[in-house]
Amino acid sequence: MSKSENFYIYGRKPVEEIAETNSNSVNKVFIKNSIPPNSYKNLSTTLKANSIPFVTVPEKKLESLVGRVNHQGFVAQRSELEYTNFFEWIETVDLRQNPAVFLLNGIEDPHNFGAILRTSAAAGISAVVVPSHNQAPLNATVFKTSAGTAGRIPVIRVQDSNQAFKDLKLAGFEIFALDGNAKTNLWEAKFEQPCAFVIGNEGRGVDKRILKNSDQTLMLPMENNVESLNASVTAALIAYEWKRKHSV
Repeated sequence: MSKSENFYIYGRKPVEEIAETNSNSVNKVFIKNSIPPNSYKNLSTTLKANSIPFVTVPEKKLESLVGRVNHQGFVAQRSELEYTNFFEWIETVDLRQNPAVFLLNGIEDPHNFGAILRTSAAAGISAVVVPSHNQAPLNATVFKTSAGTAGRIPVIRVQDSNQAFKDLKLAGFEIFALDGNAKTNLWEAKFEQPCAFVIGNEGRGVDKRILKNSDQTLMLPMENNVESLNASVTAALIAYEWKRKHSV
């Protein structure tokens, strides 16, 4: 595994989430000293139960850690998140269960990245594959947007999307890419083997080479002359359509 940058998690819900579900990764929690202790009694109980040190500090200290963001008075210093190696991951996957992954093809907005991770965890997507370049890193914004779910499923970092495309194909995944000009819509598609869904860049969409070489291109039905949806919204629709069909 390779590690992402060091960072702090901020916001009440993300701090509560990581303290409950991944306490071993939390080094220390900082809480704004003007917040009444009774208002975070459950959090302090969780921190004590998991032997996580926490201190109350002034606003200036929190700003020195995370800047002028909406931290809500709660900041956690955590160990680095780890990226997963593709080949180590694929050895642990039961392909007979027809898993699904997202292949992000240049998602540069950390809010989109975080939202995609949250949806992926909720819908049972097995992993999210990201390229080393032209991709938002795993950072505090991503973690906050994911509502603390980043780290619940593997994030696999590869050299580039084209190499990931080839590796997924060799492993037996069927590759689906979103294209507004596709003849098949998402509701009509059949997901009968391991699936990899390509989510393209917020502005440019999916790379032409990947579109050309995908097993299928899919479109989302649109009304009222709407041309496209936000990348994370698109991912959510795909994830839950896959889940619906996968559960039947």
